[in-house]
Amino acid sequence: MAAFQEQEYSDKKIDWRMWWQLIRISAGEKKHLIGVAVCMTVNSIIDVLSPLITAYFIDHNIMTASWDGIWVTGGLYVTAICVQSLMIYLFIHKAGYAETGIMCDIRSHAFERLQKLSFSYYDRTAVGYIMARLTSDASRLGETISWSLVDVFWSIMYMILAAIAMLVYNWKLALLILGTVIPIAVVSLFFQRKMLKSWRGVRRINSRITGAFNEGITGARTTKTLVREELNEKEFKGLTHDMRQHSVRAAMLSALFMPLVMTIGAVGTALVLWKGGVQVMIGGITLGEFTFFVSLGSMFFEPINNLARILAEMQSSQAAVERVVTLINTEPEIMDSPEAIEKYGELFAPKRENWPDIKGDVVFEHVSFAYQGGQKVLDDFNLTVKAGQKIALVGETGSGKSTIVNLICRFYEPTEGRILIDGVDYRERTQLWLHSNLGYVLQSPQLFSGSIRENIRYGRLSATDEEVERAAKLVDAHNFIVKMEKGYDTQVGEGGGRLSTGEKQLISFARAIVADPALFVLDEATSSIDTETEQMIQHAIETVLHGRTSFIIAHRLSTIRSADRILVVREGVVREDGTHQQLMRQKGYYYNLYTTQFQEEAQNRLMGQRQEG
Repeated sequence: MAAFQEQEYSDKKIDWRMWWQLIRISAGEKKHLIGVAVCMTVNSIIDVLSPLITAYFIDHNIMTASWDGIWVTGGLYVTAICVQSLMIYLFIHKAGYAETGIMCDIRSHAFERLQKLSFSYYDRTAVGYIMARLTSDASRLGETISWSLVDVFWSIMYMILAAIAMLVYNWKLALLILGTVIPIAVVSLFFQRKMLKSWRGVRRINSRITGAFNEGITGARTTKTLVREELNEKEFKGLTHDMRQHSVRAAMLSALFMPLVMTIGAVGTALVLWKGGVQVMIGGITLGEFTFFVSLGSMFFEPINNLARILAEMQSSQAAVERVVTLINTEPEIMDSPEAIEKYGELFAPKRENWPDIKGDVVFEHVSFAYQGGQKVLDDFNLTVKAGQKIALVGETGSGKSTIVNLICRFYEPTEGRILIDGVDYRERTQLWLHSNLGYVLQSPQLFSGSIRENIRYGRLSATDEEVERAAKLVDAHNFIVKMEKGYDTQVGEGGGRLSTGEKQLISFARAIVADPALFVLDEATSSIDTETEQMIQHAIETVLHGRTSFIIAHRLSTIRSADRILVVREGVVREDGTHQQLMRQKGYYYNLYTTQFQEEAQNRLMGQRQEG
């Protein structure tokens, strides 16, 4: 999706609406941006007044060899310099504040949007693309808005004031200078499309490089075990080579653009020197007026050059603004209804006082579901689960087990039919209401940098230390935690890297328990852990899940023998439904699967005993 979004804009010009949206997002920095604009306005006025003061001094003092009014003229000049110095200091100070604040605002809005987006967005968007938007793109935009756009303001103000002053003094000489604006505009328009295309290519490849960095770091262990170092390096060199080619092309276009603009400006200055010099010799204008035009005329091309430079920079920044604004404007595929939001609140403004308690009845009514662009996973699926039941889901990979629990959790919504919780379509309530009553333990547990205590408390931030420890005891995690050097204050490392898979799983189980959820989902939580940890989790399943409606996707069937119902799901349909004993008596799919797995585990134990012997 990310690549598609970038390609979507590949043939468009700079979209000023997007830039204006970013400025609105950064409304908190308005006072700093206004302050910068005031400083630049004063500077542009002084930049025009200074040549006027010089012209007056030449005509009334130097040419007449008179000291009359020289102290006033000198005082005005010194005052102008002092005021301009103060404005430059304030401009740099406020622009620096604005740059930092704008980056913060952009990242905050983008991160907030990421919290609201549905799971489907993450399914089809690479981490590298998201990281690039929140890091390099946000930095680039903060710099562009706070410095470049402000320079645009100064340049335009100066050109307007200078043009008025020159036209009032001598409109013929003024037209020689102003006439160069048209060819400069033509050159700018020609280069704009070329540079924009090149810079978009640079930003796209930068996202791919960021993604390659991310995968290279997170997948370092897999890379080494598969001996992919050389292949990874070759692929990465290919990306950097493409980046180099696009960057060189963009740099060459920028390098050609600026000299062309400067050359056209130099032609205008030369014409003023020629015509103005002739006018001075025949007495058409004074030396002061000629000096004024030469000074103001040569400076007139500085803002033009400035605008050309900024235009070149904005070609590259346009690619960044497209990517960031596209992310900020992306709407979640799953959205709460206005009626539900009004009554129950939204993600960042919940109305918990209106939330009804969840009893735990779950009903699928003629539910069909297909992932975007894919075939149907469920077709006219029906299921009734009573409150407090422990439901196990068994089946082959791709049979629809994960889809069923994802629909229950409202990570996705039915394409047809409806799902009822306590007799009410869950779309009449908010996602936050449901997720706040949901405990979810994944096959690959995700811990966050911090202590064990903090990770368990993520389940409910208001939980006391006693409640955290009680949750750990319920899942048999307390014993291994207290044996650690710092106990509950032990740092888990990035992603829980300092702990074993089993330890991480138990902590994630405790984190889910501390929230005291009414609905519980275990998604193959015992598939990648040792036998001892499996027994701990099995004990927790039998005790902690009592009285809660729970759904267990099982890989190891030994952990679900105590389930109230075991559903064998095949091709999106429940083929078998019953307790462990009932399904074993039926001698169907579940019976074959269980006996095969039991025999394999028995053989593995026997082999282990022989090796130990």
